[in-house]
Amino acid sequence: MGTVYLTKRAEVATAHRCLHPEWSEGQNLAVYGEESRPHGHNYLVEVTVAGRADPRTGMVTNIKDVKAAMGKVLGRYDHRNLNGDHPAFRDRVPTTERVLVSLWEELGAAITHGTLERVRLFETDDTWYETHRPGSPLGPGQEDAMLITRRYTFSAAHRLHAPALSETENRAVFRDCNNPNGHGHNYTLEVTVRGDVHGETGLAANHRHLDETIRNAVVDRYNFRDLNTDVAEFAGRVTTSEIIVQTVWETLEKCLGAGTLYRVRLGETRDNYFEYFG
Repeated sequence: MGTVYLTKRAEVATAHRCLHPEWSEGQNLAVYGEESRPHGHNYLVEVTVAGRADPRTGMVTNIKDVKAAMGKVLGRYDHRNLNGDHPAFRDRVPTTERVLVSLWEELGAAITHGTLERVRLFETDDTWYETHRPGSPLGPGQEDAMLITRRYTFSAAHRLHAPALSETENRAVFRDCNNPNGHGHNYTLEVTVRGDVHGETGLAANHRHLDETIRNAVVDRYNFRDLNTDVAEFAGRVTTSEIIVQTVWETLEKCLGAGTLYRVRLGETRDNYFEYFG
Protein backbone atom coordinates (compact mmCIF):
# COMPACT_ATOMS: atom_id res chain seq x y z
CA MET A 1 0.00 0.00 0.00
CA GLY A 2 1.13 3.52 -0.73
CA THR A 3 1.41 6.68 1.35
CA VAL A 4 -1.69 8.13 2.99
CA TYR A 5 -1.94 11.79 4.05
CA LEU A 6 -4.14 12.69 7.00
CA THR A 7 -4.92 16.26 8.02
CA LYS A 8 -6.09 17.77 11.29
CA ARG A 9 -7.11 21.38 11.95
CA ALA A 10 -7.29 23.54 15.06
CA GLU A 11 -7.87 27.24 15.75
CA VAL A 12 -6.01 29.57 18.11
CA ALA A 13 -6.68 33.17 19.13
CA THR A 14 -3.36 35.01 19.01
CA ALA A 15 -2.12 38.60 19.19
CA HIS A 16 1.14 39.95 17.81
CA ARG A 17 2.84 43.00 16.40
CA CYS A 18 5.49 43.10 13.66
CA LEU A 19 7.84 45.74 14.99
CA HIS A 20 11.60 45.74 14.45
CA PRO A 21 13.05 47.38 17.59
CA GLU A 22 15.99 48.97 15.76
CA TRP A 23 13.85 50.64 13.10
CA SER A 24 11.92 53.88 13.12
CA GLU A 25 8.14 53.91 13.13
CA GLY A 26 8.19 54.96 9.48
CA GLN A 27 10.52 52.14 8.45
CA ASN A 28 8.41 49.56 10.31
CA LEU A 29 5.29 50.88 8.64
CA ALA A 30 6.97 50.77 5.22
CA VAL A 31 8.03 47.12 5.66
CA TYR A 32 5.18 45.64 7.68
CA GLY A 33 2.28 47.98 6.90
CA GLU A 34 -0.69 47.58 9.24
CA GLU A 35 1.00 44.50 10.71
CA SER A 36 3.31 46.92 12.56
CA ARG A 37 0.37 47.85 14.80
CA PRO A 38 -0.88 45.66 17.67
CA HIS A 39 -3.52 43.27 16.35
CA GLY A 40 -4.65 39.66 16.45
CA HIS A 41 -5.90 36.70 14.43
CA ASN A 42 -7.97 33.60 14.74
CA TYR A 43 -5.21 31.50 13.23
CA LEU A 44 -6.36 28.21 11.69
CA VAL A 45 -3.56 25.64 11.86
CA GLU A 46 -3.74 22.69 9.44
CA VAL A 47 -1.34 19.80 10.03
CA THR A 48 -0.77 16.99 7.50
CA VAL A 49 0.91 13.75 8.56
CA ALA A 50 1.96 11.07 6.06
CA GLY A 51 2.74 7.39 6.23
CA ARG A 52 1.66 3.89 5.33
CA ALA A 53 -1.33 2.38 7.07
CA ASP A 54 -0.40 -0.18 9.72
CA PRO A 55 -1.84 -3.52 8.52
CA ARG A 56 -2.91 -4.35 12.09
CA THR A 57 -4.77 -1.12 12.92
CA GLY A 58 -5.48 0.29 9.45
CA MET A 59 -4.11 3.67 10.63
CA VAL A 60 -1.08 5.76 9.72
CA THR A 61 -1.28 7.17 13.23
CA ASN A 62 -4.07 7.69 15.69
CA ILE A 63 -5.70 11.01 14.80
CA LYS A 64 -6.29 11.55 18.52
CA ASP A 65 -2.53 11.46 19.06
CA VAL A 66 -2.13 14.15 16.39
CA LYS A 67 -4.84 16.18 18.11
CA ALA A 68 -3.07 15.82 21.46
CA ALA A 69 0.29 16.88 19.97
CA MET A 70 -1.32 19.89 18.35
CA GLY A 71 -3.04 20.82 21.60
CA LYS A 72 0.26 20.70 23.45
CA VAL A 73 1.99 22.94 20.92
CA LEU A 74 -0.87 25.32 20.20
CA GLY A 75 -1.47 25.90 23.89
CA ARG A 76 1.62 28.09 23.77
CA TYR A 77 -0.08 30.28 21.14
CA ASP A 78 -3.75 30.28 22.11
CA HIS A 79 -4.91 33.43 23.92
CA ARG A 80 -1.33 34.68 23.97
CA ASN A 81 0.50 37.75 22.74
CA LEU A 82 3.48 36.39 20.84
CA ASN A 83 5.65 39.46 21.45
CA GLY A 84 5.67 38.88 25.19
CA ASP A 85 4.40 35.39 25.86
CA HIS A 86 6.30 33.08 23.51
CA PRO A 87 10.06 32.61 24.00
CA ALA A 88 10.72 32.16 20.27
CA PHE A 89 9.73 35.79 19.62
CA ARG A 90 11.31 37.68 22.48
CA ASP A 91 14.18 38.74 20.23
CA ARG A 92 12.57 38.26 16.79
CA VAL A 93 9.75 39.97 14.94
CA PRO A 94 6.78 37.56 15.06
CA THR A 95 5.80 37.67 11.41
CA THR A 96 3.30 35.03 10.31
CA GLU A 97 6.12 33.39 8.34
CA ARG A 98 8.17 32.99 11.52
CA VAL A 99 5.13 31.76 13.43
CA LEU A 100 4.74 29.05 10.80
CA VAL A 101 8.43 28.09 11.01
CA SER A 102 8.17 27.79 14.80
CA LEU A 103 5.01 25.73 14.53
CA TRP A 104 6.75 23.40 12.09
CA GLU A 105 9.65 22.87 14.48
CA GLU A 106 7.47 22.38 17.55
CA LEU A 107 4.98 20.08 15.82
CA GLY A 108 7.79 18.06 14.29
CA ALA A 109 9.08 17.31 17.78
CA ALA A 110 5.62 16.61 19.22
CA ILE A 111 4.30 14.26 16.50
CA THR A 112 6.07 10.96 17.02
CA HIS A 113 4.18 8.66 14.65
CA GLY A 114 3.99 9.29 10.93
CA THR A 115 5.92 11.96 9.06
CA LEU A 116 5.04 15.63 9.38
CA GLU A 117 4.44 16.50 5.74
CA ARG A 118 2.89 19.97 5.68
CA VAL A 119 1.73 22.73 7.98
CA ARG A 120 -0.64 25.42 6.75
CA LEU A 121 -1.36 28.56 8.73
CA PHE A 122 -4.45 30.55 7.76
CA GLU A 123 -4.06 34.17 8.85
CA THR A 124 -7.53 34.93 7.47
CA ASP A 125 -9.92 33.07 5.19
CA ASP A 126 -8.21 34.80 2.26
CA THR A 127 -4.52 34.56 3.24
CA TRP A 128 -2.58 31.46 4.19
CA TYR A 129 1.00 30.24 4.45
CA GLU A 130 2.38 26.73 4.14
CA THR A 131 5.65 24.89 4.59
CA HIS A 132 6.53 21.30 3.72
CA ARG A 133 8.93 18.49 4.35
CA PRO A 134 11.84 18.85 1.90
CA GLY A 135 11.06 16.74 -1.14
CA SER A 136 7.39 16.38 -0.25
CA PRO A 137 5.11 15.76 -3.25
CA LEU A 138 2.73 18.27 -1.64
CA GLY A 139 5.31 21.06 -1.79
CA PRO A 140 7.07 23.28 -4.31
CA GLY A 141 10.12 21.03 -4.65
CA GLN A 142 12.48 23.59 -3.16
CA GLU A 143 13.99 23.09 0.28
CA ASP A 144 12.93 25.73 2.81
CA ALA A 145 10.67 27.50 0.30
CA MET A 146 7.47 28.81 1.85
CA LEU A 147 4.22 29.24 -0.06
CA ILE A 148 1.95 32.22 0.49
CA THR A 149 -1.55 32.31 -1.00
CA ARG A 150 -3.85 35.32 -1.35
CA ARG A 151 -7.47 34.93 -2.44
CA TYR A 152 -9.56 37.52 -4.27
CA THR A 153 -12.95 37.74 -5.98
CA PHE A 154 -14.11 39.59 -9.05
CA SER A 155 -17.43 39.70 -10.89
CA ALA A 156 -17.19 39.55 -14.67
CA ALA A 157 -19.28 38.76 -17.74
CA HIS A 158 -18.19 36.86 -20.83
CA ARG A 159 -19.36 34.81 -23.78
CA LEU A 160 -17.65 31.66 -25.05
CA HIS A 161 -17.34 32.06 -28.81
CA ALA A 162 -14.41 30.86 -30.92
CA PRO A 163 -13.71 32.86 -34.09
CA ALA A 164 -12.28 29.71 -35.71
CA LEU A 165 -15.63 27.90 -35.40
CA SER A 166 -18.87 28.43 -37.28
CA GLU A 167 -22.00 29.66 -35.51
CA THR A 168 -23.35 26.11 -35.50
CA GLU A 169 -20.11 24.68 -34.15
CA ASN A 170 -19.92 27.32 -31.42
CA ARG A 171 -23.44 26.50 -30.26
CA ALA A 172 -22.63 22.79 -30.28
CA VAL A 173 -19.37 23.17 -28.34
CA PHE A 174 -20.20 25.89 -25.82
CA ARG A 175 -24.00 25.41 -25.51
CA ASP A 176 -25.52 27.84 -22.98
CA CYS A 177 -22.17 29.58 -22.56
CA ASN A 178 -22.47 30.72 -26.19
CA ASN A 179 -25.53 32.84 -25.42
CA PRO A 180 -25.17 35.92 -27.70
CA ASN A 181 -25.99 38.21 -24.76
CA GLY A 182 -23.37 36.59 -22.56
CA HIS A 183 -23.46 35.49 -18.93
CA GLY A 184 -21.25 35.99 -15.86
CA HIS A 185 -19.62 34.63 -12.73
CA ASN A 186 -18.38 35.58 -9.30
CA TYR A 187 -14.84 34.38 -9.96
CA THR A 188 -12.50 33.38 -7.13
CA LEU A 189 -8.80 33.93 -7.78
CA GLU A 190 -6.06 32.38 -5.64
CA VAL A 191 -2.47 33.45 -6.28
CA THR A 192 0.35 31.50 -4.63
CA VAL A 193 3.94 32.74 -4.51
CA ARG A 194 7.01 31.07 -3.05
CA GLY A 195 9.95 32.55 -1.21
CA ASP A 196 12.48 32.11 1.57
CA VAL A 197 12.04 33.80 4.93
CA HIS A 198 14.34 36.83 5.05
CA GLY A 199 16.68 36.81 8.03
CA GLU A 200 16.17 40.45 9.04
CA THR A 201 12.53 41.14 8.17
CA GLY A 202 11.09 37.66 8.78
CA LEU A 203 9.08 37.99 5.57
CA ALA A 204 8.98 35.63 2.59
CA ALA A 205 7.33 38.20 0.32
CA ASN A 206 6.55 41.89 0.21
CA HIS A 207 2.91 41.58 1.23
CA ARG A 208 1.88 45.09 0.27
CA HIS A 209 3.55 44.89 -3.13
CA LEU A 210 2.02 41.47 -3.75
CA ASP A 211 -1.49 42.64 -2.92
CA GLU A 212 -1.22 45.88 -4.88
CA THR A 213 0.23 44.09 -7.92
CA ILE A 214 -2.50 41.45 -8.07
CA ARG A 215 -5.26 43.99 -7.60
CA ASN A 216 -3.90 46.50 -10.10
CA ALA A 217 -2.85 43.97 -12.77
CA VAL A 218 -5.83 41.64 -12.61
CA VAL A 219 -8.60 42.00 -10.05
CA ASP A 220 -9.51 45.68 -10.49
CA ARG A 221 -9.17 45.42 -14.27
CA TYR A 222 -11.49 42.40 -14.50
CA ASN A 223 -14.02 43.34 -11.84
CA PHE A 224 -17.41 44.43 -13.21
CA ARG A 225 -16.20 44.10 -16.78
CA ASP A 226 -17.10 42.13 -19.87
CA LEU A 227 -13.95 40.10 -20.46
CA ASN A 228 -14.59 39.79 -24.19
CA THR A 229 -14.85 43.51 -24.85
CA ASP A 230 -13.34 45.40 -21.89
CA VAL A 231 -10.07 43.58 -21.19
CA ALA A 232 -7.43 43.99 -23.90
CA GLU A 233 -5.61 40.69 -23.41
CA PHE A 234 -8.72 38.69 -24.31
CA ALA A 235 -9.43 40.43 -27.63
CA GLY A 236 -10.02 37.77 -30.27
CA ARG A 237 -9.56 34.93 -27.74
CA VAL A 238 -12.01 32.46 -26.24
CA THR A 239 -12.56 33.48 -22.61
CA THR A 240 -12.69 29.97 -21.17
CA SER A 241 -11.43 29.60 -17.61
CA GLU A 242 -8.49 27.64 -19.04
CA ILE A 243 -7.46 30.69 -21.07
CA ILE A 244 -8.21 33.12 -18.23
CA VAL A 245 -6.09 31.27 -15.67
CA GLN A 246 -3.11 31.05 -18.05
CA THR A 247 -3.48 34.73 -18.97
CA VAL A 248 -3.52 35.73 -15.30
CA TRP A 249 -0.29 33.76 -14.82
CA GLU A 250 1.38 35.47 -17.79
CA THR A 251 0.30 38.91 -16.56
CA LEU A 252 1.45 38.38 -12.97
CA GLU A 253 4.73 36.70 -13.93
CA LYS A 254 5.75 39.87 -15.75
CA CYS A 255 4.95 41.97 -12.68
CA LEU A 256 6.25 39.70 -9.92
CA GLY A 257 9.32 38.30 -11.62
CA ALA A 258 10.24 34.81 -12.78
CA GLY A 259 10.60 32.19 -10.09
CA THR A 260 8.28 33.91 -7.60
CA LEU A 261 4.89 32.83 -8.89
CA TYR A 262 4.00 29.24 -7.98
CA ARG A 263 0.31 28.68 -8.78
CA VAL A 264 -2.81 30.44 -10.02
CA ARG A 265 -6.19 28.92 -9.25
CA LEU A 266 -9.42 30.24 -10.73
CA GLY A 267 -12.82 29.28 -9.37
CA GLU A 268 -15.51 29.78 -12.00
CA THR A 269 -18.37 28.55 -9.82
CA ARG A 270 -18.60 26.80 -6.45
CA ASP A 271 -18.28 23.52 -8.33
CA ASN A 272 -15.52 24.22 -10.91
CA TYR A 273 -11.97 25.47 -10.53
CA PHE A 274 -8.88 25.54 -12.73
CA GLU A 275 -5.19 25.56 -11.71
CA TYR A 276 -2.07 26.57 -13.61
CA PHE A 277 1.55 26.19 -12.55
CA GLY A 278 3.27 27.90 -15.48
